[in-house]
This record gives sequence, structure tokens and C-alpha cells, in this order.
Amino acid sequence: MPQILIVEDDDELRTVLKEVLEQEGYGVCEASDGRAAMEMQRLTGADLVITDLIMPEMDGIETIMALRKGFPWVKIIAMSGGHRAGPRAFLNLAKALGAHRTLHKPFVFQDMLEAVDELLEETSWDSPKGRVLS
Repeated sequence: MPQILIVEDDDELRTVLKEVLEQEGYGVCEASDGRAAMEMQRLTGADLVITDLIMPEMDGIETIMALRKGFPWVKIIAMSGGHRAGPRAFLNLAKALGAHRTLHKPFVFQDMLEAVDELLEETSWDSPKGRVLS
């Protein structure tokens, strides 16, 4: 079963996202910031990371760069609701640094689920680790 790591500093949103993904049959782990996310990724080897961009400690941009370096196979969805430069600029930067998809908050859960499904379909689960790109 694919494992998804949610990185979101808003406890309520993180809980709701976890519930939505679990209802779809995904295994879900969570972290409240980028530092905790990197530790969780080392422990779980999640197949897909959904990360907020604006967080305390280690923000989403730093998290994406660290994930690309340490876990190049992991799929990444970046989400953000705003930034002084505008949410689009921040989401575009996330994509340029390695996010596979972006979601502008607030978003419809179905949009998130479609992005998750598409990204995980690109992964071959036949390999021993289940993480070889097809």
C-alpha cells in the first residue's frame, strides 16, 4: 500500500487531509514542519509527500530541496494559500525546485486525490522497494 506523508503546520487541516486519504485506502503519516518531515521520511520512506510551503522551523521550499537531495524517487505535491509575493509565485518556485504538482489553498479534496492518484500511478509497485519509476 502506498504511504503518504502530510507536512502541514495547521493541525486541523493536517487531520482532515489524513482522514480523507485514509478513507481512500492510503497509509498516512504526518509531520507539522519540515524538520519533523525529514525525520519521518527517513523512518517511513513515504512514496508521496504533500507539503505546505509556509511553515515555522523548516519551510516547504527547504523541505522540497532536502527531499529531492535525499529521496529523489519521492513524489511531491506542494500546497500554499499565500505569501507576500503571492501564492502563485511561491507555488511556481516549489514546482521549479522539484514538486510534481501544486495545489492553491483552499482546494477541493477531489483535486488533491486526483493528483495523488496520478502521481502514484507513475510508480511501479513491482519492484522490491516499490519505488522504481516506470
